[in-house]
Amino acid sequence: MSSLAAARADNFYYPPGYDPDKHGSLNKVLLDPTCNSNCQTAINTLQHAVTVASAQADTALSFQLWLQFQGQHPLRDRARKLGEGILIIRFEVPFNIWCDQCGEHIAKGVRFNADKKQVGAYHSTKIWAFTMRHHCGCKITIQTDPQNAEYIVTDGARRKIEQYDAEDAQTIELPDANEQAAEAMDPLASLEKKTVQAQRAAEGRRQLSVLAEESQQRNQDSYALNKQLRAAMRQSKKETAKLNAKRQALGLPEHIQLLPEAAADQQAAQLALFQQRDSKFQHNWQDKRRKVMTDSIFPGGSGDARQDAAAAVAGPGLPRSSSSRGHRLPSGTGVTAAAQQHSAKQQLQQRLLAVKRKKQLQQSLGAG
Repeated sequence: MSSLAAARADNFYYPPGYDPDKHGSLNKVLLDPTCNSNCQTAINTLQHAVTVASAQADTALSFQLWLQFQGQHPLRDRARKLGEGILIIRFEVPFNIWCDQCGEHIAKGVRFNADKKQVGAYHSTKIWAFTMRHHCGCKITIQTDPQNAEYIVTDGARRKIEQYDAEDAQTIELPDANEQAAEAMDPLASLEKKTVQAQRAAEGRRQLSVLAEESQQRNQDSYALNKQLRAAMRQSKKETAKLNAKRQALGLPEHIQLLPEAAADQQAAQLALFQQRDSKFQHNWQDKRRKVMTDSIFPGGSGDARQDAAAAVAGPGLPRSSSSRGHRLPSGTGVTAAAQQHSAKQQLQQRLLAVKRKKQLQQSLGAG
């Protein structure tokens, strides 16, 4: 140890005048009447510790004697309340709780600086209370319960009730006191429970033997296992390299990772390229458009303008009416036939465009 502080932190430092034969342990030194004035002043400030209860007198006296010889306690600031029987520790909340003052949830495992103090005893086991302060200013006290091997919240908070199913959690549910008393009074129920437990144990041993046998057979040939693993790794690297090459060919950035192709993806892509346009909505839309193009915009007026527009859309094959103004085109004439021809032409163009796109996609995939 190079520094004095580091040496004292590891308890390698012994003060001048220390005699192990005379003083023994530094934590249990004898009263030395030749202490200096500084130590005596520190002792005088702690005279009230001598008046504590008899259960805490030994702790207070040890603190006083240590201050007399050393000038400070080995626990430093954590032992500033030892005269009151309180030791400052780092306490971890054993379960989820709710603060009574601010209502904030305090999760299990959150740590606080807590005052540890003995508040009672259960037979020969001490009952400890841990008092901590939340950031809202609320004092929370949690103490041990040796009788039930549990912690209980006594002040400042309430425990969050959480219930678990032992079967879902795959744990063993321990019987409570009432069940144990009932089993003690009913020998047949106790015998039935032991029989069920024996059957479960036998089934568990059988499953363990099967698993052990499978593991032994699997690990019998280490060379074959190593060969299988290396082959799978090589195949995985090849597939990754192909996907990266395809991604680069498509011009995608590196943070986008392509997944292996699947049959369902290919079918979905084909349906997207060759989906049918002749839907009910398309037919209704075409019928409404033909009606708008053929009807007159004036009620009972001339329809020549609409007829000229319909003739322009339908083409030269549409016969035009030679009747007077105000007469519409007869139903069943060349308007319907021309519209159907135009729709068929559009569908053919769309299919040709879809085939062209598919060929371009296949060429890009083949190049990748």
